[in-house]
Amino acid sequence: MLISNRGIPIAKLVPFRTSSNRLNSLGQDKGRFVVPDDFNAPLPEEILAAFEDGEE
Repeated sequence: MLISNRGIPIAKLVPFRTSSNRLNSLGQDKGRFVVPDDFNAPLPEEILAAFEDGEE
């Protein structure tokens, strides 16, 4: 099915298929990156202020 705007195709809808080998794809990036120990640590005050106040 095509979606058009003023007769010009802008998108094509296609059926979604799940991967038949999903179990084989889980964990494929193991060892490629490490989550730092402080991942969930609070942000430093100056960075937090930039988000809250819009200032640096």
